[in-house]
Amino acid sequence: MLRRHRVGQALAVISVCASTIAAAQTKKEYRFTVGPKASVSIINQYGGISVKPSGTAQVVVLATRHSDKAEIENTQNGDRIVLRTRLLDGANAENARVDYEVQLPADASISLHSVDGPLRAEDVSGDISMEGDVASVDVRDVAGVHVHVSSLNGPVTLTNIRNGHVEINSVGGDVNLDSVTGPFVEVTSAKGRIHYTGDFGTGGNYKLTSHTGDIEAIVPEEASFDVTARSVRGDVENDFPLTARQHTSLLPQRGRSFVGAAGKAASSVILRTFSGKIRLKKR
Repeated sequence: MLRRHRVGQALAVISVCASTIAAAQTKKEYRFTVGPKASVSIINQYGGISVKPSGTAQVVVLATRHSDKAEIENTQNGDRIVLRTRLLDGANAENARVDYEVQLPADASISLHSVDGPLRAEDVSGDISMEGDVASVDVRDVAGVHVHVSSLNGPVTLTNIRNGHVEINSVGGDVNLDSVTGPFVEVTSAKGRIHYTGDFGTGGNYKLTSHTGDIEAIVPEEASFDVTARSVRGDVENDFPLTARQHTSLLPQRGRSFVGAAGKAASSVILRTFSGKIRLKKR
C-alpha cells in the first residue's frame, strides 16, 4: 500500500513538472513589412534558427521560448530587422532555449548566430552569413549569393549552391560540400575534415585548406580543372591523369603532392593540408 502511495506521488510530481514545462513553452509570431533587399539578423544563444522564403513582402518569425528565462527583443529600422534573445537570471542552455522559424522575401539577406544551433537556410536569393560555436550549419538550394560561415566545432553542410561566393572558416567541425560551384569557393579548417562532391564548375577558384584534417574531393571523370595539391606530412592520392604544367611554383613529390591539369583546366583548384591526407577521386 505504501509503495503504491509513493508511486502515485512520483507520477504526480512528473505530471506537474511536465505541465509546468508545457506551460512555460510559449510561441509568439512577429511580422514585419519590408521592401526589396531587406536584411534580417537573429542573435540567439541557445536554440535553432531555420529560414525559408515567404513569397510575400513580409518577414514572419515564429519564436518558441522553452521557459521564462529568455526574452526576445525585436527592432525594425526601415528594411533592417534585428531579433535578439536576451537571457534572464538563472538562464542556462536547457531552460533558455529559443527556436526561430523564419519566412522572408527571397531576396532578403540574413545574418544568423547561435551557440548550439542548428542553423538552416534554403531556397533564398539574398546573401547568407552564419556563425556558431557547436551549431550545425546547413545551407541548400541557393544561387548567385555570398555564403559566409564561421564555426568553432559544428558540422557545416552546403548542398546545391550554384554560382556562389563561398567562404567557410571552421576550427574543428567537418565541412561537406555537395554540388557547390562558383567563382570563389574557399574552405579553411584547423582540424576538421573537408569533403567535396561536385565538378568544380567553370571559371572558378577553389581553395580547400586544413591543418590536420583530411581533404577528399570526388568529381566526375570529365571534370575540367587545374589542380595543386600538397600535404606536408600526410599522404596524397590522385585518380586523374594530369597534364604537366610548363611552369609551376611547386615541384610534385611522390606521395606528398601533385600538380597538373585535367581536361581544359576550366577552374583552379588548390588542396592543402599540413598533416592530413588528400584524396582526389573519380566519381
